[in-house]
Amino acid sequence: MTEKIKQILQGKSGSGFPLIIAIALSLVIIFTGISEYFRLVIVAQGVRDAVQTAVISTVNDNYDDVYHGVREGYSGAYQPIAEDFEESIDYGDIYDRLDGVLGLSYSGGYHEKRTPDGKLEFKVWNLEVDIRNAPFASGDQASYRFEADSTIMLEVPVSFGGKLLPPMTIKVKTSAGYTPRF
Repeated sequence: MTEKIKQILQGKSGSGFPLIIAIALSLVIIFTGISEYFRLVIVAQGVRDAVQTAVISTVNDNYDDVYHGVREGYSGAYQPIAEDFEESIDYGDIYDRLDGVLGLSYSGGYHEKRTPDGKLEFKVWNLEVDIRNAPFASGDQASYRFEADSTIMLEVPVSFGGKLLPPMTIKVKTSAGYTPRF
């Protein structure tokens, strides 16, 4: 087999031309597939980072409750109410922050990013945020902290192979927390 290929490549009759075309087209297809894979990874990473930024902003919004002066350093988000303390958590508007960071617009139940010519780049939906308050007056402040975990669904159309391939749909998970340092 290798002798035959060697003869074709060394021959002067032009019979190696189709083989060269086939190799070049194969390399172009492989390069295009790798480029599309990296595009999908970059979009997913960017959305994950933006969601994490929005969640961290929400955690930071709870700063005033997390370090309320009356408690003298309890890490949980509590407010004094009469003679007791009540849990006080601010969920904020993560979608609004996410729309601002990524430049998304709301359409048909999805937050979408579109190109200037209207082509869909990606869309997100189904944001779930779980905020866990640290226990009130915990003795071990390092192991218990104010935490926020979030998940969001991401769909990115795959542009390799036209309409043959379905869009990439994944669940993006992020986490943020607030730990006292005193």
